[in-house]
Amino acid sequence: MGSRAKTGSDAELSDVRKSGELETAELLLTAEIYNRSDSLTEDDLPPRIRKHYFDPVTKKVRRPIYVTEGDVQEIYGLGSVREAARSLPFVDREGLRDQLRLTVFDVGARWFVKRETLERIRSNPTLAYFYENYDSLDVSYAEAKKRNQPLLTDREWVQAKIRELTAKVEEADDILKLVRIKAPEDVRDRMEDLVLTGEQVKEIDKAAKALEHRDYLRDVGLYDIGKLLFVGPPGTGKTSTAMALSGKFGLPVVEVRLSMVTSQYLGETSKNIDKVFDLAKNLSPCILFIDEFDFVAKTRTSEEHGAIKRAVNTLLKAIDDISLVEDGVLLIAATNHPQLLDYAAWRRFDKIVNFPLPDQEMRREIFKKVLAKIQGQVDSQVLAERTEGYSGSDIRLVVREAVLNALLEERRVIDQEDMEKGIQEFDRRIRDHRGSAAT
Repeated sequence: MGSRAKTGSDAELSDVRKSGELETAELLLTAEIYNRSDSLTEDDLPPRIRKHYFDPVTKKVRRPIYVTEGDVQEIYGLGSVREAARSLPFVDREGLRDQLRLTVFDVGARWFVKRETLERIRSNPTLAYFYENYDSLDVSYAEAKKRNQPLLTDREWVQAKIRELTAKVEEADDILKLVRIKAPEDVRDRMEDLVLTGEQVKEIDKAAKALEHRDYLRDVGLYDIGKLLFVGPPGTGKTSTAMALSGKFGLPVVEVRLSMVTSQYLGETSKNIDKVFDLAKNLSPCILFIDEFDFVAKTRTSEEHGAIKRAVNTLLKAIDDISLVEDGVLLIAATNHPQLLDYAAWRRFDKIVNFPLPDQEMRREIFKKVLAKIQGQVDSQVLAERTEGYSGSDIRLVVREAVLNALLEERRVIDQEDMEKGIQEFDRRIRDHRGSAAT
């Protein structure tokens, strides 16, 4: 079915009919530009478009991209776009699948840019690639690419890698039971929600630079980089920070708790450790996060069982043999009990990052961040003064109690009194726990 020219009555189209015009044009232009240019990759496609056309077998977006009305509806979450497509003078619909195509690319490109769509273009590297040198528009392909999440962050890409691994590696299903693998989009923790010390920020920035300049580090022979040990009391943000780095760096995270890897059959523990590290290398680039690091890598004594010693040695050797520069694996381990680690474990890491209990200013910032989306009048400074010795996790528990207590009274607005009660309840719980532990 052919396209039709616009008439004067088009200006009177209803909102329902007009909805979908920009989306239809954006998808058609994106597909056409992507199809034309071999220099563009999957990282140049906005995630919702890339996810829709992603091929799990090749782990790519195959060319050419074809566009149907159903594609537009599914990608943008719209109802029928048939009337919208018909109203566009540069779009033709053909075939039983309602396939759409551009009849005159230049007409479509001009129409799109006149609809105040610069923000759409800046959020779409493929469009920015074309429009960067178009009619003096304030558009930068490099900036659009920087803002766009890469393919590695997509859940679909991670799942495809796991399926590939399952197909080619024996016992892959058993290995996957030892870990939790998350795509960056599935990680709830975000760097902007955390309150970090200057030292923590500095080490994160260093890791970012190491990831960015892996080739250079390889060329100059610096391989032993990218192994961080997070040390601090429970609730101080070690796990949250490790997980948040997944989103910051755009890398999937392989999370393992050593208590899960330790088998009742001690001889299996060493094999499990090797399997986990091999898995991380196969999923590269990624973050390998080892929680409860002290569970196996504890101070070794002569009385220990030989199998435990072998497991510890296997873990230390696996850490030696993995590299951010060579393997693309950023290793992060975390422990609440650094006193249990011996020197052989400590020296495997190129940086020890301390996670102390937050000081008063950090507690005030944590309260502000946690309360940011909650209605109410609360003095964060006073709360920070009242919570000496609290961890970030403790503060979140206090806020949770205040919100739940307010909901019991059918309120969604909290006040200072709610927060004070939350602190009192938390303090009472700690006292009761210490009392029962003493007895």
